[in-house]
Amino acid sequence: MSNSEPDQAASFAGLGIDDRVLRALSGVGYETPSPIQLATIPHLVAGHDVVGLAQTGTGKTAAFATPILTKIDETLARPQALILTPTRELAIQVAEAFGRYSAHMPGIRVLPIYGGQSYGVQLAGLRRGAHIIVGTPGRVIDHLTRGTLDISQLRFLVLDEADEMLKMGFQEDVERILTMAPDDRQSALFSATMPRVIRDLSRTYLRDPAEVTIKSTTKTSDTINQRWVLVSHARKLDALTRFLEVEPFDAMLIFVRTKQATDELAEKLRARGFTATSLNGDIPQPVRERIVGELRAGKIDILVATDVVARGLDVERISHVVNFDIPTDNDSYVHRIGRTGRAGRSGEALLFVTPRERRLLRSIERSTGQPLEETQVPTVEDVNAQRVSRFEDTITENLSNSDLALFRRLIEGYEREHDVCMADIAAALAVQTTDGSAFFLKPDPPERARSERPGRDVREKSTGKFGERPGGGRRRSGDRRMATYRINVGKKNKVAPGAIVGALANEGGLNREDFGYIDIRSDYSLVELPADLPSEVFDALRSTRIGGVRISLRREEGAAAAPGRDRDRGRPGGFDERPRKSFRDRG
Repeated sequence: MSNSEPDQAASFAGLGIDDRVLRALSGVGYETPSPIQLATIPHLVAGHDVVGLAQTGTGKTAAFATPILTKIDETLARPQALILTPTRELAIQVAEAFGRYSAHMPGIRVLPIYGGQSYGVQLAGLRRGAHIIVGTPGRVIDHLTRGTLDISQLRFLVLDEADEMLKMGFQEDVERILTMAPDDRQSALFSATMPRVIRDLSRTYLRDPAEVTIKSTTKTSDTINQRWVLVSHARKLDALTRFLEVEPFDAMLIFVRTKQATDELAEKLRARGFTATSLNGDIPQPVRERIVGELRAGKIDILVATDVVARGLDVERISHVVNFDIPTDNDSYVHRIGRTGRAGRSGEALLFVTPRERRLLRSIERSTGQPLEETQVPTVEDVNAQRVSRFEDTITENLSNSDLALFRRLIEGYEREHDVCMADIAAALAVQTTDGSAFFLKPDPPERARSERPGRDVREKSTGKFGERPGGGRRRSGDRRMATYRINVGKKNKVAPGAIVGALANEGGLNREDFGYIDIRSDYSLVELPADLPSEVFDALRSTRIGGVRISLRREEGAAAAPGRDRDRGRPGGFDERPRKSFRDRG
């Protein structure tokens, strides 16, 4: 293996990439290649296998996607490239990235296949013909077993975030796929770390790969106070509006991933009474310049934008930058928050993180060398207290208004004529300013108030230790009882605890705290999971396949997984006792 790391900047044009891909890169705002792209693209374009060691968010997707698109045969509508990812979220992200980079290659078809999505959608896509498949190992194995996916003529195979894949128990599936792929394929393996199992994998299945190691040097300004908040995707808008109400700001720049999202979010904010507008690549340049001018002049307070159009934006009024959608590229995060805290001024940066995106948060912290401070979504009480304060400030400001004497005479006349006290008249006038909307924010429903702070995922709150059985029955924090479920795979299927946990977590959106004991028996296994699994999660898990075998999950009444009977039992998922991130944290 050779070890290389770029020491000078270059352009994408000099890396041998197809001109149509170069146009797409320019269209999404890529100006110069990142270190991992600069180091690996020439190797991949030249047809060499590559092992790339770099943190998440360093631009690895473009590093392997651009050479694949450059070398793919558009006339052959069959799987030519297979990218394996550890989670369905990452599979979707990678597939979307391929779509962006192939914007000027209309004949290219990209198909994501992952657990939790209907087989019908994926089968239809496979029948139509796809050049590039992006999938999770378990679902890829399912399609290979069914005969619905043919990789006999595969030309490119990529393992993305290989260390995470193996941690989640997919080693057997990954090796099976590598064995089934053609020997003359070109392979690339990307990983944040190089444990022994990854090195063994590369030595066994890659051909004299070039090894590239990239050390992150991205830094952020000390003048920016960086915070993050855990919030479910469905509650992002509610959380954002609470911050807007409670947090004093001059002007705010909010980043989202797509052009469509800029328009949608800006419209929703305007409906809630905020002066917001969108800025994206579909807006003509003269209109963009007018919008930026209005932001500088204070006619607009909130700008919802994408990365591309906000590059180079320098408006002194911007006191806050909000990453409504977390960037998947660490450099993008640095560029985004760099729109505030400029020229020595202080700024605020707030990052919204869903439970599945905590992996990206940790990557940002490692890359920038600066931990972000966790904060909480403002409570109902916080919002209502701020509304009262603003109401009182409005009264104070208008006490010096020149028209005050005129309206005082009118109100005094109304008071005498209708025998209504002054306080009631003032209250009636205040009601007019609400436009019929409620003045106070309504309290959260009792169930939510008990189980979660606004914006926090309930399952992330659990603090119970695995394997505890207080009072004779194992319960999670919040008094949530566990139940034993039976799955139709066991020792005869050579299944490992990690494979069970990885498959169930991927298909059902479970996290580590949702698993109890795992007892692997001869032809079946017993797994402790929450007793109150939602029906849609139960249905998804029931049809899950492990190693190509449908597990047919069902509740095992009266049975219990037996802890401590062998080295894999009594430890959830067969993991060691060191604290680990939850499965939601991984993607």
